[in-house]
Amino acid sequence: MSISSIKGLLSSYSPVSEFSPEHDLEKEYPLSLRHESDSESTAGSSSSVCREGAEKKESKLIDGRIVSDAIIGLSDGMTVPFALTAGLSALGDTKVVVFGGMAELIAGAISMGLGGYLGAKSEEESYRATLKETKQEIQNDPASVTDTIADVFAPYDLPSELVVELTRHLSTSPMLPSFLMNFHHTVQEPSGSRAWVCALTIALGYFIGGFVPLLPYFFVGPHGAFYALQWSIATMVVALFLFGYGKTCFVSGWKGSRNIRRGLIGGLQMVLVGGVAAGSAMGLVKGFQMLADAHQGQHDHQ
Repeated sequence: MSISSIKGLLSSYSPVSEFSPEHDLEKEYPLSLRHESDSESTAGSSSSVCREGAEKKESKLIDGRIVSDAIIGLSDGMTVPFALTAGLSALGDTKVVVFGGMAELIAGAISMGLGGYLGAKSEEESYRATLKETKQEIQNDPASVTDTIADVFAPYDLPSELVVELTRHLSTSPMLPSFLMNFHHTVQEPSGSRAWVCALTIALGYFIGGFVPLLPYFFVGPHGAFYALQWSIATMVVALFLFGYGKTCFVSGWKGSRNIRRGLIGGLQMVLVGGVAAGSAMGLVKGFQMLADAHQGQHDHQ
């Protein structure tokens, strides 16, 4: 492994900004180290080609954080509102189910969105604090920073003279904060729009996921809650299974018998979780209703 190849790897990471929205460091460029030539021109051209190919590939992929936020919102939205509407159906009043379900959907979406927004803001603050501490350490304790740089390269079994040269070069480089943030702290600078995107993604995922079990109640009469519940259960069994299957296969892969089996297990797990939540809610509502009726009967008897 040559010094030019290492420089080609490090050149894929941009210097950290003063947390400006114009510098979005959330994109990672997977580069392969090449051992074929030690010339600076060869390393520069090969890293440039790798970056161009990675940029084209990155543009076709969805940001993993957005997918994660959507899964969080859909996962909660497909279980909590479903359990609530199923529980309210025990009362037999369609209006109560619809109004209660819509109120829970709106309140839950706002709450989930705010949680995502605050979480993303905390991530930004954590990044700023880490970057500030890193810059202070560079200024106040250069010897410790030198040891940190050497520790970063230690797992790669590089020649000692190469590590010394890289350490000496990075110690005086303006890209040193970027190097330490990316390779030592392993954190990337969030984009300026990260908080809002996170909030909207989680909130919309929650609302969409929770609106599915509520749909059948819009097409029945005032006292058709039990009939709508049957359609709601059937719809949610299919939706929960498809969501669990897709969520699992998105991570493990779509092709192959092993991935298909994992997807089926993930779908069944989601159906089981949703069924337990809905059954518990229905049981509690029915139990409260029986207690209320019993109390009312005793009161009338007296």
